[in-house]
Formats: sequence, structure tokens, C-alpha cells
Amino acid sequence: MRTPTGDLSDGPADELGRDQPVFGPELGEFEHSERRAAQADGEGEMKTGTTTVGIRTEDGVVMATDMRASLGGMVSSKDVQKVEEIHPRGALTIAGSVSAAQNLISTLKAETSLYETRRGKDMSMEALSTLTGNLLRTGAFFIVQPILGGVDDDGAHIYSIDALGGTTEEEYTVTGSGSQYALGVLEQEYHDDVTIEEAETIAAKAIQSAVERDLASGNGINVAVVTDDGVDITRYKDFSDLL
Repeated sequence: MRTPTGDLSDGPADELGRDQPVFGPELGEFEHSERRAAQADGEGEMKTGTTTVGIRTEDGVVMATDMRASLGGMVSSKDVQKVEEIHPRGALTIAGSVSAAQNLISTLKAETSLYETRRGKDMSMEALSTLTGNLLRTGAFFIVQPILGGVDDDGAHIYSIDALGGTTEEEYTVTGSGSQYALGVLEQEYHDDVTIEEAETIAAKAIQSAVERDLASGNGINVAVVTDDGVDITRYKDFSDLL
């Protein structure tokens, strides 16, 4: 065997850096991910600003969002649907980058369909929350903070998922720039025996509270009700229709 005579420090290994993992990249280590994250904070990208709410009940979940999107300091849209059906008995709210959120929703729909086709059974909400968290951990969806809600054989579920993929199951949760205002309403109004009808009213109060104080939230409310029968999404321009 020939003994190497060159200085390997000048080769590709040196260019890649000596701390690079042999089996990389790991999740979240895609090339230029930090630069892409910084770009996602720029003012040239449309963002939903947003207040989103998720509430679990005994018979299903209620999810609500405002309808405003912003571009820097400007309102770029007054009619954005920020909650989408991603599963026959599951929905996702979005807060953050519009383009990344749209991509995430499309990917989840495709992966859910593929999972159920291969396995011949419905995807559980726990599996769907794990999939969503794993996708966010890849770093490919800067910057999105969703709420996942749905119903499976084990009952109703609401998951709070942060922008880095951390997932927790909650009785109720909020995301977005107006979340601090909405959360106070939920803390006061929520109770263990809440019905779907009550949850719709509570969610509307929470979104309305945020709209009155948060400049990035406004222009109406989308409400998704998820039960065993499926996902029903309704748009309201006037909060009085729900209060």
C-alpha cells in the first residue's frame, strides 16, 4: 500500500471543516440554513403576522385565526385563510412566512396521503404531530409556527408546535404576534367541560382581543371545527356573528 505524501489538510476535508459529521447533514444542518433563516426575517417576504388559537373539547377541536397578512409595515392582504385541512379529520393553523407555510401544508397533505396508502389505515394525530415536528426540524420551512388539531380513535387533540419542531399536546394554545392578548382570554374562559359551541365563542373572543391590540392581526376570522365527521372551515368578516 502506498503511503500518502501530500498534506491532507489542504484537501477537501479541510474545506469542509474538521468538525463536520461523517454521516451529515443531520436534521437542521442543511447548507446555508442560518443565512436562509436570516433572510426569512427580512421585510421583503409576506408574513401572516397573525393570531391563531386552538381549543380541545370532548367532541372535537376548534381552531381560529385572523385574516391579515403583512409585508413589512404594510397590510398586503385582508383575506388570508390561515387554517387548512391537511387530513380528513385534522387541520393546521399557520403563523409566520406565507411561502414556507404553504409549502409545509402541501408537504403534509402529500405525506399523509402516502402514509395512509402504504399502511391502509388512518394516520393518528400523534403520528401527524411527529411528522410536522420532523419537517420543521429539517430547517426547510423558515419561519412557521403552526397549531395542529384533529380527532382520531383516541379522541380530540391539540398540538402546539414551535418553529424548531418542538411539540406539546395542550388543552388550548395560541401562536402569532397577538398571542399574548388571546392567551389571557383563554385562561379566563376555558373550562374542562367546554362544548364545541362554547369553544367557538371563546376562540372568537380571543381573536377579537388580539385584533384590537395587535397591528399584524385583523380583517375578520376563520374558524375550523374538526370532529369525527370531518373538517368544517367558515369565514367571518364580522365578529358579532360568533359572539
